[in-house]
Amino acid sequence: MKKQVICIRWGEKYGVDYVNRLYAMVARNITPPFDFYCITDNFDGLAPGIKPIALPDLGCEMPKVRQGIWGKSRLWRPDLGGLTGPVLFMDLDLVITGNLDGFFEHGDPEDVILTRNPNTPFERLGQTSLFRFPIGKLEPLRAEFLADPQKTAETYVFEQRFVTRRAPGGVTFWPKGWVATFKWHCVRQFPLNFFLPPKLAPGTKVVIFPGGLNPPDAIAGRWNVRTRVMGRLEHIKAGMRGEREGSLFRHIRHFILPAKWVEDAWRE
Repeated sequence: MKKQVICIRWGEKYGVDYVNRLYAMVARNITPPFDFYCITDNFDGLAPGIKPIALPDLGCEMPKVRQGIWGKSRLWRPDLGGLTGPVLFMDLDLVITGNLDGFFEHGDPEDVILTRNPNTPFERLGQTSLFRFPIGKLEPLRAEFLADPQKTAETYVFEQRFVTRRAPGGVTFWPKGWVATFKWHCVRQFPLNFFLPPKLAPGTKVVIFPGGLNPPDAIAGRWNVRTRVMGRLEHIKAGMRGEREGSLFRHIRHFILPAKWVEDAWRE
C-alpha cells in the first residue's frame, strides 16, 4: 500500500509549526517512500517535503454548534487534491512515538479504520484524530451532510460519531495499544499524578490529545492553556482559594508533571 499521510489546517488555531513538527515526526518514524500532504488555506512557512493542497470549499455554511469539527467534512470529497487510494489522516496536535508502517499494513485497503474513543466505553465510537480511509469512500457522508448540515451536526454532535455510524460498510479500529489518548492512558491517577510524570506504555505508536490538553501543555506540566504552571502545594492551595474549574477534587486530579517524552518526540 502506498504510504500517504494527510493533515488539514485552516484559520489561526494552529500555527504552521504544528504542521512542520508533524511532518518531521512522520519522517522519523516511517519507512520511505511516503508522501505528506497538508490541506490548507495558507501555504506560507511549510517545510520542504510537505505537499500543499488548497483547502476546498466546505460547500455549505458551517453548522452553528458548540462541539464537533465539521470542517473535517472536506476530507470526504472524492476530488481531494487529486489523491487516490487509502490515506492516513492525522490531527496536527498528536505526538508520534513509534513506527507508523503498521498503519498502512493493517486491514484491507478499502477499510475505514478509526482510533477507538475511550471516553464512551458503552458506545462503539471512533476518533478521527488518526484514521485511514480510501479517497472517495466517504463521499456518501458528504452528500448526506450537505443535504442538511445543521440537522446532521445537531443529531450526531461530533463529526467522528457521524463517520463511525454512517461510513459505508462500517468501520474498524486500530489494534489495542497502538494509539493512546493522553488524558486517559498517560496521565497518572490521583495521587500518583503528584509524584510521577505522565507515562508512555511500551508499544504505543501515536498519542492523541483531544479535549484541550495539547502537547505544549503536557511539556509544561499544565492541564490546559488556562492553567498556571505551579508546584504541588501551590496547586492545592490555589484550588482551595477557588482558583479552579469545577470541584476541588477535579482540580487536584488535573495536576500533571511535565512529560519529558512528549518534549523529546514533538519537535522538527
